[in-house]
Amino acid sequence: MSVLKTISSHPARFALALASLAALSACGGRERPDADLAASQVTTIGVNSYLWRSSLETVSFAPLLQADSAGGVIVTDWYANPTNPGERVKITVVILDQDLRADALRVAASRQVAQGGGWVDAPVQAATVQKLEDIILTKARDLRRQAVTD
Repeated sequence: MSVLKTISSHPARFALALASLAALSACGGRERPDADLAASQVTTIGVNSYLWRSSLETVSFAPLLQADSAGGVIVTDWYANPTNPGERVKITVVILDQDLRADALRVAASRQVAQGGGWVDAPVQAATVQKLEDIILTKARDLRRQAVTD
């Protein structure tokens, strides 16, 4: 039986097959929904761009020593708060992944106190590092939310 004869003898079946093919062809498109533009892996740098931007903003009070967006490492130089010049801190932020997740971020801090005309290492409270991580993650989520709604 020829194709033309099949089409003419079963027009409803042909129309259904044609509609099914049209619907399936739409599934293979490469376009993504607009919301995906703010997905965690949309980045032109080596790490999650929201975590990167929020990390830079969070540690901007201290002078930067190193900022490597490909490796996801931010290191500040020593910073002494003018209200407490006998103490200084140095912060390292490492972004480990392209996903916006809490475990994709590591913050470390070093603290020194002035003693005998020099600087002596002192412990950093774990709550301080945790607070910095929370601030960075909150800002990153806000940046992502803004990107989705814009």
